[in-house]
Amino acid sequence: MSEPDLHAVTGAFSYTGKYIARRLLAEGARVRTLTGHPQRAHEFGATIDVRRLQFDDVEALTESLRGASVLYNTYWIRFERGESTFARAVANTKRLIAAAEAAGVRRIVHVSIANAERAPELPYYRGKAELEREIRASGLSSAILRPTVLFGEEDILINNIAWVLRHLPVFGVPGDGSYRMRPIFVDDVAKLAVELAKRDDNVTVDAVGPEVFRFDEWVRLLARTVRSRALIVHMPPWLALLATRAIGLAVDDVVLTADEVRGLRAGLLTTDAPSAGHTRLSEWLEQHRDRVGRRYASEVERHYR
Repeated sequence: MSEPDLHAVTGAFSYTGKYIARRLLAEGARVRTLTGHPQRAHEFGATIDVRRLQFDDVEALTESLRGASVLYNTYWIRFERGESTFARAVANTKRLIAAAEAAGVRRIVHVSIANAERAPELPYYRGKAELEREIRASGLSSAILRPTVLFGEEDILINNIAWVLRHLPVFGVPGDGSYRMRPIFVDDVAKLAVELAKRDDNVTVDAVGPEVFRFDEWVRLLARTVRSRALIVHMPPWLALLATRAIGLAVDDVVLTADEVRGLRAGLLTTDAPSAGHTRLSEWLEQHRDRVGRRYASEVERHYR
């Protein structure tokens, strides 16, 4: 009896990659993770093979992918910090794509971002768009997933907005708050990723959830859910960003970036595509109301320390 196919996942000890790994293991696949944090505590025990993600050693990177039929790539950075820049993240991912080709990987499922091509002035989006082009030009069969805003128990953005609403007397909405967003549950994205891995055609799929919110409406829903008494006010985007920077200094983290505010207000967190998931954020929040926002989730702590 032949062994199950081997699937390689970048970042199975982090967020999206963890949910993909769970799905693959549930289906009986063999799973290998490529991670920058091989010593990090995780839930998988000996059920997955762990390899260090070595972008600076092309030969080792290629060997870490040898034997894998599919590569699920979730590697990226949310903001620049020290030597971790968007330019470097692009170069690293290009090495990963080349290594996958050299190792004989059949297919890549790549997590990008919705509306990647619409904001070339924003380094986050520009880098994502460049990598989409790189993948399409490669010799790999590919599925490119374009999520908007992910939510789940390990989420940072939604959790930390809830944390602010729980702990501070005022919450500032940048601008008029009329810009829209379509959050999608992280496990719905993982399910879609695993399903797309089974296909052979080259596809690009917007990963959006079943609910559409105006940002102001969504913040107020979150406030009601966690029983916040914070005053929700509209303020100039520069002032809202200044307030988040002050919070960031207090918690030693980057709460929100200027580019994230620009992308949000430009409507980049929604598309008109059919829903790719079934989990409704409003229902999920109700189920998790006692936990969401109880503790601050640090991006710096998770990825840089």
